[in-house]
Amino acid sequence: MHSAELSIVVPTYKERGNVAELVRRLDAALAGIAWEAIFVDDNSPDGTAQAVKDLAAGDSRVRCLRRVGRRGLAGACIEGMLSSASPFVAVMDADLQHDEKVLPQMLARLKGGADLVAGTRYVEGGNAGSFSQSRGAISRLATRLTHRLVGTNLSDPMSGFFMMRRDRFDDIAPRLSPVGFKILLDIAATGGERLAIAEQPYVFGTRFDGESKFNAQIGVEFLGLLLAKMTGDLVDPRFLFFAIVGTVGLVVHLIALSLALAMIPDQFRAAQALATLVAMTSNFLLNNELTYRDRRLKGIAMFRGFLLFCLIGSVGALTNVDLASWLYSERQVWWVAGAAGAIMGALWNYAMSTLFVWRAR
Repeated sequence: MHSAELSIVVPTYKERGNVAELVRRLDAALAGIAWEAIFVDDNSPDGTAQAVKDLAAGDSRVRCLRRVGRRGLAGACIEGMLSSASPFVAVMDADLQHDEKVLPQMLARLKGGADLVAGTRYVEGGNAGSFSQSRGAISRLATRLTHRLVGTNLSDPMSGFFMMRRDRFDDIAPRLSPVGFKILLDIAATGGERLAIAEQPYVFGTRFDGESKFNAQIGVEFLGLLLAKMTGDLVDPRFLFFAIVGTVGLVVHLIALSLALAMIPDQFRAAQALATLVAMTSNFLLNNELTYRDRRLKGIAMFRGFLLFCLIGSVGALTNVDLASWLYSERQVWWVAGAAGAIMGALWNYAMSTLFVWRAR
């Protein structure tokens, strides 16, 4: 068996019905090219991994990398690309909306000197007609934001269809974020001017089977990635989710406090303690489902995590109060002192939660 010249990484979650058809199309499109397909499955409940393994039993070009206990398209792409030994590696979705027939053209452009070839729907020869009106508007807005805030000249930064030289990917892989969905934007922004980028137009097709994964959470993750790249990766994209959850927690706290005071009007301390517990519970559950969904806690680990989260939050609250009080005694500008205390408390809670509650496994 000859080693593959091209590896196609296909991140999957609940895509069982698309696997066989995608392999069939790759076989037709890549005639004469030594290729392999690496399906990186996030432990799909519909048996996607087993469907891939069934195919792999009769086709050595197909293999499955099953991830347990972690989720996320960007992380799946990174792991799949790093598992490849081919000199060229591509990423495409399993839903058959990416046109596999342009893969040979993308490979030829890499051999011609490009480091990265990005599939695009927004230049001559490309088409995104299968988008709904609302999703098309979101995609165009995201493109404008990317150009304005990050500066990358990709015409389709939201695309998940691209191919690049494996050695160039190895150079920047340690600086990529495993959080989020828009791995192409992360690669282009991280590589910067040192990455020779070409674009390949393609027609965006209709989904073959299953449901779209696009939702509001992907939009927030995209904004988090933009924030990280604007600050030179100083701000973790995950922190944006943590801050949003904290803001929701403040609203929950105030509502809980008002309800508690209505029931026990002369017991502010008790009402405040109850509201704090409710807000901490809300923050923990939301962070577990959103901020750290790739490290989601379950069962007894979730209970232990909640207790540790409350302990960390208590220390963060003391840090907030102490810093704010000290600043106010020095300058007596209440809003500066309050904001500084709140920011310090949030940074403490985020750092400690990431290290000890939802630590990487």
